[in-house]
Amino acid sequence: MKSNVPVAEAINDEDVLPERVRVALGELVGAAKEGLLALSVEVGLGVLHELLELEVDEVVGVKGKWNRDRSAVRHGHEDGEVTLGGRRVGVRRPRARTADGESEVTLETYEHFANRDQLGRLALERILAGVSGRKYRRVQEPVGDDAARRERSTSKSSISRAFVARTREALWHLMSRQLADLRLAVVMLDGIEIKGRTNVVALGITTEGNKLALGLWSGSTENATIATALLSDLVSRGLDVEQGLLFVIDGSKALRKAIRQVFGDEVPVQRCVRHKERNVLELLPERERLPIKRRLIQTWQETDHAKALDQLKRLAVELEHEHPGAAASLREGMEETLTVTRLGISGKLKRTLQSTNPCESMIGTVRAIQRNVKNWSSGEMCLRWTAAGMLEAETRFRKVEGYRGLAQLAIHIETDLIKHRHQLQPR
Repeated sequence: MKSNVPVAEAINDEDVLPERVRVALGELVGAAKEGLLALSVEVGLGVLHELLELEVDEVVGVKGKWNRDRSAVRHGHEDGEVTLGGRRVGVRRPRARTADGESEVTLETYEHFANRDQLGRLALERILAGVSGRKYRRVQEPVGDDAARRERSTSKSSISRAFVARTREALWHLMSRQLADLRLAVVMLDGIEIKGRTNVVALGITTEGNKLALGLWSGSTENATIATALLSDLVSRGLDVEQGLLFVIDGSKALRKAIRQVFGDEVPVQRCVRHKERNVLELLPERERLPIKRRLIQTWQETDHAKALDQLKRLAVELEHEHPGAAASLREGMEETLTVTRLGISGKLKRTLQSTNPCESMIGTVRAIQRNVKNWSSGEMCLRWTAAGMLEAETRFRKVEGYRGLAQLAIHIETDLIKHRHQLQPR
């Protein structure tokens, strides 16, 4: 039978609801006026309190009921803290001790909600998104005046400590990542300068076309020693020096020397055509840059390796008399700007591997998240921020264009390496 009593009237009827429920509802009305999220927070904290009391009942037994076999007893209440939306909020938590009084009984519900991992994770996400420590409180969700009065761990220093801890974890995760089970086809190397310090970073591309941040190494300049240390570290973590790998670099002589030292002379290296183009054009007068740029692009699009190499050599000869600097820049590492052409790579995959653009895209993410940093206090700080940025970029990676040809590329390179090493063996 349908009741004619209004809902509001039923709720206000003191004979219907127990006093405890009416008090709780009265508090929630105040929270509801501050918004739905504030209401949800109050409800959630109330549920947490009930869950804690229920767990104590399970551990100790129902209050007021004698049990001679109980293994634990109640031990009152004390102030505690739980993590709530990027802040710590004070709560009153029940306690229990073993029946002999020797030790505290851990309440799993409280341990779960008191865990600080969520706080650190949220601090990392917000700072990487561009929120500074000073403005952290401004972006906090409105959880109600009552919860806000009890909040902690939202000061600049607290957020900074949480962020440092999380970025140290990111650096450890990146530098301990095992590579033995990866089948890489390409390794890209590039450098990023941060306040006088250079971090050389490595990006891997698997035979399935997936991009992966491999590691980084820090020093004062982008020299061969740093690059060699990075590559040696990759090998120590399981990167197979025998597998067919194509290295793509920006044209740095230091990076080229490091690859030679760790992987040998026969490993194929592709020099970034975008860097080479920029280096050559910067040595030309403004009026001559556009036609030379068109010729360079047309040559690097050529599928016939011998023809493309001949075109580059003729262009260098033409530039020799009027612009010897541009000619010398073009000749330096000329053949390695055509490595992917020599390997028979074409189409979208060729455009992908002709430059370090995928690695530079990752570096772009690192630069973007560092834009709010005003004071670089140490090299360790530079490493932490760079590692965090690399892993952040990794979450946005897509398969490289033309990835279906990567497996065949790796097999082709590996076959060539085996043939070359066999020819070098004494007969």
